[in-house]
Amino acid sequence: MSFGAISMIYNTIVNAFFASFTPDIKGCIGPMIEAQLEVYDQVLNGPMKPTPSKSHYTFNLRDISKIFQGVVSANQKLTQASVELMRLWFHENTRVIGDRLINNIDRKFLSGIMQE
Repeated sequence: MSFGAISMIYNTIVNAFFASFTPDIKGCIGPMIEAQLEVYDQVLNGPMKPTPSKSHYTFNLRDISKIFQGVVSANQKLTQASVELMRLWFHENTRVIGDRLINNIDRKFLSGIMQE
């Protein structure tokens, strides 16, 4: 499955959930999904590939689903600005991907690619 198809699927799902949110929130959905696919690509193809000491570093599309499941749990009254949604996205990435990481080097790598 290509990233284009994955992007279209998540754009449809996430846009449907955030349909009644502010225009500021709706405007950052596309860039957030593209950023998520970039993070996913860098995690898969970067220095966090599974090794004997990091055999649990196996990531798949289910991880993206878990991240967006957390993102769409946003409360409309508490999530008014795009910065709040991006903080939630950052938190969900840290929770789903970051909690598996075993050293600070990998945590800094993940944090760095998310901040980009």
